[in-house]
Amino acid sequence: MTREEFDRQFLDTGITYLAGVDEAGRGPLAGAVFAAAVILPAGFYMEEINDSKALTEKKREALFPVIQEQAIAWSIASVDEATIDEINILNATMLAMHKAIDGLSVKPELILVDGNISRGLPQPNLCVKKGDALSQTIAAASILAKVARDRYCKEVLAASYPDYGFEKHKGYGSKDHCDLIRRLGPCPAHRKSFLTKILAREQD
Repeated sequence: MTREEFDRQFLDTGITYLAGVDEAGRGPLAGAVFAAAVILPAGFYMEEINDSKALTEKKREALFPVIQEQAIAWSIASVDEATIDEINILNATMLAMHKAIDGLSVKPELILVDGNISRGLPQPNLCVKKGDALSQTIAAASILAKVARDRYCKEVLAASYPDYGFEKHKGYGSKDHCDLIRRLGPCPAHRKSFLTKILAREQD
């Protein structure tokens, strides 16, 4: 079954506006978590639109404007690191998804959510495990979310905190990133609730 055929099974029930929703940035030690929502036209299919993790950065960047141009509606939202620390990453991810859905110019009739949790989403929804590899609409959302977050890391975080190498590791817990945190201490963009083990190791 292709990703288009996966989505078609829902469109064939009479649904016109099927949205895919995915997030980027749940795991990093710093910065906002992003989410995107996309509604694609029935009959539109591009084999290249796949799970963002399976694509090169160059390919994701090339597909980003194509998805925006072809989509009936799309929206990207984020929740910052302070809110992540306040309400935890799961709730922050759900909030980002909710904001992305609210940002759509067309109200979806069904939302396909990547993963196994869709708590608090407003419209009828269905969780799809590994959905970014199974559904074209979720894959499209995964690309928008990933590209938007990567650009934010390079253009905002790296520019604001040049000593931390955000343009390279994108906030993830690479060895170099963890070493920098121990040496320089956290910067304001770091998720304090994510650093307990790293900073504890420094004190050992």
